[in-house]
Amino acid sequence: MTIKVGDKIPEATLAVMGEQGPAPVKSGELFAGKKVVMFGLPGAFTPTCSAQHLPGFVQQAAALKAKGVDEIVCHAVNDVFVMAAWGKDQNAADVVMLADGSADLTQAMGIELDLTERGLGVRCLRYSLIAEDGVVTALNIEEGGAFEVSSAEKILEQL
Repeated sequence: MTIKVGDKIPEATLAVMGEQGPAPVKSGELFAGKKVVMFGLPGAFTPTCSAQHLPGFVQQAAALKAKGVDEIVCHAVNDVFVMAAWGKDQNAADVVMLADGSADLTQAMGIELDLTERGLGVRCLRYSLIAEDGVVTALNIEEGGAFEVSSAEKILEQL
C-alpha cells in the first residue's frame, strides 16, 4: 500500500555519513518532533536527479527553513558512500543525504520502482513530502519518469 497524507512515516533503519563513517539513522528519530521536507528519487548521479531535483532543494534550502522546516532530507536507494559523495558533489550541506541501501523505507512506504530490466534493481519513485512529527501532511508522487510535482518550488507552495 502506498503511503498517503495522514499516514505516519514507517519505521526503518537507514544510514547517513557521519564524521566517523557510516551512521545508522532510525526514521522515527529523524522525524520526531520536527517539520521535515523529504524528497526521494531513483538514484544519485542520475540525469534528472542531479540536474534538477536535488539542486532545486539545495537552492531553496534557506526559503524552506524560513517557512519552519527543521530538516531537508534526500532519500534514495543507494549506499551511504554514494549518497555522501553525491551530496558533496552537489554542495548539499543543508540536505540530509539519507541512504536506503536495501530499500527498506522505500518498500515500507510502497513507493518502489522496479528498474531491474534496466540493470538498476529496485529504486524509489520520485516524490516529495512534508511530515510534521512523522505524519505526512503533503505528498507529491511522480508518475513514470516525470519531474512535474515533486520539486522544491511545489513544496514551498504547500508550506
